[in-house]
Amino acid sequence: MDIRIQSASFDPGEVLSAFTSRQQRAGAVVSFTGLVRDLDGALEIMEIEHYPAMTEKALAEIAKEATERWPLLDVLILHRLGALSPSEPIMMVATASAHRKAAFEAADFLMDYLKSRAPFWKKEITREGAGWVAA
Repeated sequence: MDIRIQSASFDPGEVLSAFTSRQQRAGAVVSFTGLVRDLDGALEIMEIEHYPAMTEKALAEIAKEATERWPLLDVLILHRLGALSPSEPIMMVATASAHRKAAFEAADFLMDYLKSRAPFWKKEITREGAGWVAA
């Protein structure tokens, strides 16, 4: 299990390649990379904040839950912090399993958690001002 919370940018291809290279017993690897989106062209910066102890514990618990619900061989959760520009990678999940269905379902479960319940706070800064994003 690999859980990362970092301010540094990442190359999704490199992260996925490293994750996949560790999966000698897997028959499937599923990954998803989320990008900072700018729906109306006004976003200048997305600021991501968190409380480290709470976030680390929550991500470890959700990864553990995924491994208990599906027969996973490995899990990657990577989420960025700090000031991010539109189209930058903001998060990534990857799951490895002997079979594709488990890998897809677990990846979807983790993505939903990160989008809706993970303890990250996001502030959008636009030309018109700033505002917190609701989960």
